[in-house]
Amino acid sequence: MITKRIIPCLDVRNGRVVKGVNFSGVQDVEDPVAMAAFYNESGADELVFYDITASFEGRALFNDVLTEVAKQIFIPLTVGGAINSVADFDRVLKCGADKVSVNTGAVRNPSLITEAAKRYGNQCVVLSMDVKRVDGKYTIFAKGGRENTGIDALEWARQGEDRGAGELVVNSIDTDGVKRGFDTELLEEIGRRVSVPIIASGGAGSKEDFLKLFKTLPKVDAGLAASIFHFKEINIRDLKNYLRSNGVEVRL
Repeated sequence: MITKRIIPCLDVRNGRVVKGVNFSGVQDVEDPVAMAAFYNESGADELVFYDITASFEGRALFNDVLTEVAKQIFIPLTVGGAINSVADFDRVLKCGADKVSVNTGAVRNPSLITEAAKRYGNQCVVLSMDVKRVDGKYTIFAKGGRENTGIDALEWARQGEDRGAGELVVNSIDTDGVKRGFDTELLEEIGRRVSVPIIASGGAGSKEDFLKLFKTLPKVDAGLAASIFHFKEINIRDLKNYLRSNGVEVRL
């Protein structure tokens, strides 16, 4: 049985971890370096670091903060934010990332996925998808959820795998921060179209939400969340014990 992963996400703006609802109403939470150290000791399987305004502001990702975060952890680190070229992949990997998440950069230049996969391997390339329902259609948004690209999300997921992405992070803007459960409808549709690992993001509010995710959608490999872990509403080790006791294989 494949082990399911629990992944906290650090959304970083101006060098601080922040969190909002439906990608808006952002509030300050904590220093990312301290939070990374906390999650390293808390049983997280991996850590995701997003510089959430880098693309929108047209600047490079914060190298100094990222380097300090990487020093604090001994679990895989995925990093995203203003990844627009293979040189950006190289820079982030040299700062200590294990995998690189590309979103807006891939929308602008889909061949970036292929180029990076050829140079660093498919396992290093993570396609992050910010998805929102628009007129009944799953649609890709760019620039931290600010720009409607008009791209069909289901087709984009399939293209991402075909171009070489080794993993997909599916962020549901509709359920982000709402804490009423993952967007299982969206995740199921994407799962029908791809064979690479899928990380579900957006909507976790309880341990039961993670159990429903993994039991309902066996093709989903990981659950990603932010606020419920940041504000210590759920302890990762308690969550993993709960999942294990309910038949979901996790690393304890």
